[in-house]
Amino acid sequence: MLKLSNIKTYYGNIQALKGVSLDIAEGEIITLIGANGAGKSTTLMSISGIAPPRTGEIHFMGEPIHAVSPDQIVQRGICQVPEGRRIFPHLTVAENLDMGAFLRNDKVDIKADMDHIFDLFPILNQRRHQAGGTLSGGEQQMLAISRALMARPRLLLLDEPSLGLAPLVIRQIFDIIRKINQERHTTIFLVEQNANLALQIAHRGYVMENGRITLTDKAAALLANAEVKKAYLGI
Repeated sequence: MLKLSNIKTYYGNIQALKGVSLDIAEGEIITLIGANGAGKSTTLMSISGIAPPRTGEIHFMGEPIHAVSPDQIVQRGICQVPEGRRIFPHLTVAENLDMGAFLRNDKVDIKADMDHIFDLFPILNQRRHQAGGTLSGGEQQMLAISRALMARPRLLLLDEPSLGLAPLVIRQIFDIIRKINQERHTTIFLVEQNANLALQIAHRGYVMENGRITLTDKAAALLANAEVKKAYLGI
């Protein structure tokens, strides 16, 4: 479904990605783990066109997208939930969801998708007329994920969804991520510092260090890997 080939991305003269290659098959949950500053978020932003690579290629469903604008990438079926959520704080929950469907014009299906969102996240239904900025951190994360789902993505990019959340809420968010993958058949690329939980729900994983992929394997094998345990799982 998605293939990155020797991606090199820069911020000015600083090279953030140093030849990243990876692939994601349709229907998978893939996680990318690594320390702060390793290049995980830049990988997602390279895919979504926010930080386009200087060299290398990105293909989605067999078509090159490394020179495509971010809005066109969303139209093709890739949507990113950014680190820190970045909802529209002064808009209501319902208005935030409408923004997620901005590029769509199928009003009947948009309403059906919003109803499905409210089934998936009942708390958002209760808060639908409330300003997004007044929600708790966990509720804002649910809203950020829901806003992305309103674009009907085939591939959902999640950047640190557990950031700043209480352990009980984190578990709830990860259960929802698994549910989205299973029930909506949405492929998920998850960047996450909570490597333990990420590997528990993923099919496969990649380990990134200093802008390079250093290890890849099935998620269960990475959970059992002694080096991964020591570096990322605190074991």
